[in-house]
Amino acid sequence: MRRRDFITLVGGAVAWPVAAHAQRVRRVGALMNLAADDPVSIARANALTEGLQVLGWVDGRNMQIDYRWAASKPDLFRRHAAELATLAPDVILAAGGAALPAVLQATRTISVVFVHTPDPVGSGFVSSMARPGGMPLAS
Repeated sequence: MRRRDFITLVGGAVAWPVAAHAQRVRRVGALMNLAADDPVSIARANALTEGLQVLGWVDGRNMQIDYRWAASKPDLFRRHAAELATLAPDVILAAGGAALPAVLQATRTISVVFVHTPDPVGSGFVSSMARPGGMPLAS
């Protein structure tokens, strides 16, 4: 996936529910599938930040992003997903195929957006791509 596509996809998907109430600092939880120091992780985090800034959302000003890095370790996915759910963010970004089931196991009350999840319909995460169902977007 090209960087610009990633920025558009993730930035738009995360920003929409976050944009619902601009009067308070909104919180985004991000469960990332790689290690924090991985060059791809750094590029993705920067792309997310840049994409949200284009939409008027600035980390540290009108929103806060809480990252957790699972480094492809199953136990870290579960632990970090539970930590993020405890923080009660407005939305959680699940990046990677193993992140989504961990987040869905940790919460069914927080809106979740996901990227890099192969066959979400076949895996049973969404009912269809046109009408995924699930939690309503945070308000």
